[in-house]
Amino acid sequence: MIRSLLLICFAIALVGPNNSLADDGPARILMVTQSAGYRHGSVTRKDGQLSPAERAITQLGISSNLFRVDCTQDCAKDFTKEKLQHYDIVFFYTTGKLPIKQADLDYFFKEWLPAKGHGFLGTHSAADTFKDYEPYWDMIGGTFNGHPWGSGSTVTIAVHDQKHPASRPWGKEVTLKDEIYQFKNWQPEKVRVLMSLDMKKTQLKKPNHIPILWVKEYGKGKVMHMSLGHREDVWTNKTYMASILGGINWMLGKEAGDATPNPQLSAEEEKKAKAATEVAK
Repeated sequence: MIRSLLLICFAIALVGPNNSLADDGPARILMVTQSAGYRHGSVTRKDGQLSPAERAITQLGISSNLFRVDCTQDCAKDFTKEKLQHYDIVFFYTTGKLPIKQADLDYFFKEWLPAKGHGFLGTHSAADTFKDYEPYWDMIGGTFNGHPWGSGSTVTIAVHDQKHPASRPWGKEVTLKDEIYQFKNWQPEKVRVLMSLDMKKTQLKKPNHIPILWVKEYGKGKVMHMSLGHREDVWTNKTYMASILGGINWMLGKEAGDATPNPQLSAEEEKKAKAATEVAK
């Protein structure tokens, strides 16, 4: 296997990672799946093939004809000021302190992401990336602080905004199995929570609000974080993929979606979680 790869997530490599498509062509996404900490099965490549998450997003882009994806597990080589200029969205399923130069990080936070038409999409352990670096967790909205609900946990998730294209596919609620994070450095005043863990309907009780899906504006750019995605089978879940596609449509301005912060919802969900925990004692 080649030691350092930039895999073009495309059935046939029509374009290289440094060649922009036509303005009226599909959008371009840089999908980063490098692990500088724990490596999830969903982003583990085997026999030189793309990982389950990479394959899922590749196929989603092709089937929707909305975007094309370049996948990398080499940030030092591919997450640079020069290369970022060829993308519309950056997608992280990552862990740890990634080997990105400070100048490239500064460009990303200060110039690239705040620009109109740009977006950042994080899934699952994107919140366990650069967790001690404030510009990152300020951008994404919070930091991983443990996962009391392991990957075999069955949880019920409430959908608060059934109009936003990222949360609309889920209906009013969904029950599924996946690993669920709790967060620190949580900033409810800066994000719009679309989905949360329903503590009353979930076996393990914790007296905290556990957001699952949220969005926010970042300058003129857009940010979305989806906490689900630990399990490989989540990446074959049609509703999950419809949710990711809805978020990408929103980021690209193809569909409208409200990103107004709703801190009062976090406060209400915290009260509900505490009440559910007390009843369970």
